[in-house]
Amino acid sequence: MGVASADDLTAEALEPLLGDRALQSLPVVLSTASSAAQWAGAGAPDGAVVVADYQIAPRGRAGRPWKVTPGQGLGFALVMRPQLEAAREGYLYTIVMTALADVCGRGAAIEWPDEIHRAGAMVAAAGIEIRLGARGVKWGVVNFLLPDAAPPRGELLQSVLQAVDARRSAPADAVLEDYGRACSTIGRRLRARLLGGTARLEGTALETIDDGSLVLETEAGRRVPVRPQDISHIGDA
Repeated sequence: MGVASADDLTAEALEPLLGDRALQSLPVVLSTASSAAQWAGAGAPDGAVVVADYQIAPRGRAGRPWKVTPGQGLGFALVMRPQLEAAREGYLYTIVMTALADVCGRGAAIEWPDEIHRAGAMVAAAGIEIRLGARGVKWGVVNFLLPDAAPPRGELLQSVLQAVDARRSAPADAVLEDYGRACSTIGRRLRARLLGGTARLEGTALETIDDGSLVLETEAGRRVPVRPQDISHIGDA
């Protein structure tokens, strides 16, 4: 018999699946991302997880509001301490979104920079907060949303973590190749709005590169890389 929905994300339910991975399981939290960022700042190890059945104010990339329904859907945060130079911080999106596409299975398509769609609906998303240090990325907190997850949710959580670990250890060129095959954004005409101002950019998406950027070709033929952490909105032109 499966774990009851009210109890499937408790430490007691998850520890047999996650082994010795550092874990905070909370019944209610403002957001798993904010709790994980505080924990990361206090020294949480690489791979630490914060999960909660109820989040008061869950947020995705660029602070966009998410909805996580208690007892249904899965929202959690992962602390990462990658060996990654500051200029390539956006590559974490490439890793995470390729891993989510792996987990979501056949028909899953990456919508650059932060969503997985299947049959026209969003089935997974991620937002990443990065803290830089003198030697590059000090830590990153990845906030995950899988809105349609049904209890028991522990095995899905385990699958996402295993997929992220596998993509982290894979060669970057192989990850980028798989990402390109799964990304439905490539080839489309897009209009992007940048954070921190009114700057806009329009062009055709050509490829993603190893810092996580999407390369847009403008009407004038310029190729402009756009980083996921610099985007406030992107959509079809």
